[in-house]
Amino acid sequence: MKESVLPEKNVTAGTAERILVISPNWIGDAVMAQPLLQLLRAAHPGRPIDVLAPPAVSPVWRQMAEVDEVLETPFRHGALQLRERWKYARLLRRRGYAEAYVLPNTIKYALIPWLAGIRRRVGYKGESRHGLINVMHRDETPPRPMVAFYAALATPPQAVQSAPERAALPRPRMAAGVQQIAAVCARLGLDPARPIVAFAPGAEFGGAKRWPAAHFAGLARAVLEREGATQIVLLGSPKDKDACADVAQGVPGDAAFNLAGATSLADAVALIAASAAVVANDSGLLHIASALNRPVVALYGPTDPDHAPPFADLAASISLRLDCSPCRQRECPLGHQDCMVKLTPELVWRSLQPMLAATPGHARGHAQGHV
Repeated sequence: MKESVLPEKNVTAGTAERILVISPNWIGDAVMAQPLLQLLRAAHPGRPIDVLAPPAVSPVWRQMAEVDEVLETPFRHGALQLRERWKYARLLRRRGYAEAYVLPNTIKYALIPWLAGIRRRVGYKGESRHGLINVMHRDETPPRPMVAFYAALATPPQAVQSAPERAALPRPRMAAGVQQIAAVCARLGLDPARPIVAFAPGAEFGGAKRWPAAHFAGLARAVLEREGATQIVLLGSPKDKDACADVAQGVPGDAAFNLAGATSLADAVALIAASAAVVANDSGLLHIASALNRPVVALYGPTDPDHAPPFADLAASISLRLDCSPCRQRECPLGHQDCMVKLTPELVWRSLQPMLAATPGHARGHAQGHV
């Protein structure tokens, strides 16, 4: 797969008309949009599919087999930058796109394919984007699960999918190469002969979505009691470094590796692909683990486990489903965060332990999610 910051000239000489997909700005949303690409590839097997994505999200698309080229957006977050978008659209025009799928709901991103003269522009109504989007879908009430929400763009707007049809949608799918995994493990000092269990204690949306660090530490101790050679890998962004440090403090010896802020997103993908299992809050790393088909335990508090569940063969969505949840708030409006605090390590271990038992030597020799 190629990658570019700016499109090249004359890409379409002697090639089929291309499809452009404009990525969401969040990692988890990008992963859950991947089934749309599977549907587009099946409908148009001869057309290259390019993805226009923010730099922070682009590594996710590079792990998807359906993507021919990833173009990185040069725009500042939140800025209109109309002149810059017009210049970029002129470059896109030379690539010969037949259609564009605009996944963000903002006017800013709908402007780009319109300025580029792309004939068919598919997306949701969003910020009153009449004219900019000329194949317009509308949100449902209540909202569809995220995979179905994006996948619906592959069908005509009037084609409302029933629940059984949605259940038959393809699952998000990513892959990491064996050499990629080996290189990352070697660089970070992880022993490929020892099993890895990955924890993702962070969550971009807010503190209410975070399972307490002491609970993650308690779960790590249960994992180590079962298999003392396990390497507990703590993943996240630089903002998660302190939370991961709190987890590591509660793990005996040197079994915990705090890699929050020390890895790129591509590194995190490789480490998750190498893991026997992943335990994560409702976050982008959760959905990456699901798309890599790793055994995954997903922890839900203020968010709805039915809206964005994991799809791995071995997956558990754990929620106490309290009367006050899902509140969808960044911080607990009641001040107690019972939806996460009362979700005990023992309860999570009941789901994780059989997953580890089903993975010989934990992840040793296991190849799902690899290419």
